[in-house]
Amino acid sequence: MVVSPHHLATAAGARILQKGGNAFDAAVAVSACLAVVYPHMTGLGGDAFWLTYERGERAVRVYNASGRSGRLATRDRFADEAEIPRRGIRSALTVPGMADGWSAVLSEYGRLTLADVLEPAIGYALEGCPVSRDLHETTAARADTLRREPITAGIYLPGGRVPAIGSRLVQRELGETLRALAAGGRDVFYRGDVARRIAAYAAQHGGLLALEDFENYRGQWTAPIIGSYRGHELYQAPPNSQGFTGILTAHILENFDLKAAGHGTFEYYHLIVEAIKRSFADRDRYLTDPDFADIPLDRLLSKEYAAELAGGIDRKRALPARTEPVGSDTAYAAVVDGEGNAVSFIQSLYFEYGSAATAGDTGILLQNRGSFFSLDPNHPNRLEPDKRTFHTLMPAMAFRDGEPFLLYGTQGGEGQPQTQTALLTRMVDFGMDPQSAVSEPRWVWGRTWGEPTQELKLESRISAEAVKRLEEAGHAVRLAGEYDGIVGHAHAIRIDGNGFRSGGTDPRCDGAAIGW
Repeated sequence: MVVSPHHLATAAGARILQKGGNAFDAAVAVSACLAVVYPHMTGLGGDAFWLTYERGERAVRVYNASGRSGRLATRDRFADEAEIPRRGIRSALTVPGMADGWSAVLSEYGRLTLADVLEPAIGYALEGCPVSRDLHETTAARADTLRREPITAGIYLPGGRVPAIGSRLVQRELGETLRALAAGGRDVFYRGDVARRIAAYAAQHGGLLALEDFENYRGQWTAPIIGSYRGHELYQAPPNSQGFTGILTAHILENFDLKAAGHGTFEYYHLIVEAIKRSFADRDRYLTDPDFADIPLDRLLSKEYAAELAGGIDRKRALPARTEPVGSDTAYAAVVDGEGNAVSFIQSLYFEYGSAATAGDTGILLQNRGSFFSLDPNHPNRLEPDKRTFHTLMPAMAFRDGEPFLLYGTQGGEGQPQTQTALLTRMVDFGMDPQSAVSEPRWVWGRTWGEPTQELKLESRISAEAVKRLEEAGHAVRLAGEYDGIVGHAHAIRIDGNGFRSGGTDPRCDGAAIGW
């Protein structure tokens, strides 16, 4: 079973499995294809987190392919500015981890070569891929941003216009870079020609990434963090990922009988949103690179602490709370093969089109993930050289009786722990299949860039009675569309005890689930 937010990427993963590849080969093929057909969401200039389960090892592992800030990235560089720029080459402060992640996953578990699994992506880059609805709409919304970067505009606004749905998008320079990576491997990107060209472009245009930063970069295999929910083991990536919020929220909710509250009721939405607020308060207090700070995970993941937070929830009133807005454009996907191997992974450029800066003739859009660093010297996520920033990416797995049961995740910064909680509770508490859990009405709480209020955005399919009671409880409700992309693009795979796989892909995006 393969699920992803773009049907061509899903199909690429299925092709690799049919050619004899395993879940790890297929996952890298999906990842690379998304970097081409969904360039507004993800790309070779971005980061990824991988949650892996190899059947023979019978263990979940995490590969953290998030980039570290460059050696020149100091707060003094922004002394005359209130914050780090969110766009442009100076927002590209961190080394892209994507290619490193591909290499690490294939080297550890793959059966095919990098050239084999990059073949679909290279073809779509060189020969073109059809512009999807989501790509068209995002490009139209961000056209002014793209026009400020002539190289980027030349690729994604051909002829100066937003490409129509179904028209052919060709990314020839990106295709040539992928072809070079396929032939030469990881070192081409981090120690070879690609690294030199990116560093030269950054130096010429005032950027802060240097060749030395690429040469010194390597991601990290690590153990997952673990929690539980109603008899299911939960696995998430550790900090610098916000994954612990998914576990903490589930631990809080375990103190309430959601089934008795009923799905889609005021009580259901209110309890989850209030649990999320408590989790976000700790996330914003502690989350950063654990190499630079002590993060009290033992306490944050304890059931006793969750019960304490649950006891502070007013079942009738909303807690006044605030959180900092974070980027939302991401791509989540998952693969399970016939041998029982499983990969849950997520990747991003941070904002849509990332920094919007394309590194010269490489075709690589650089991420702006580093723009979330703080310039406040007392902030836990303050900018420092060689540091990984607070990261929203958080792929998830849930096990039942020691075996993989759910692979799940979603696009969206603030929305990731919220939608993951929706999927988990719908499938565990209410017995929904993955497609129903994904398709049911969703919400997202938090503040969007440029907006002063902490809104609770609800899809308009949510019942009028629930909306009315949420407003009366003090939530700042704003109705969104019936199937609104603001709540993210979620996907899930469920593995039943008899080995049967079922998948769900989000009707709010251009994705597909393919299984056989």
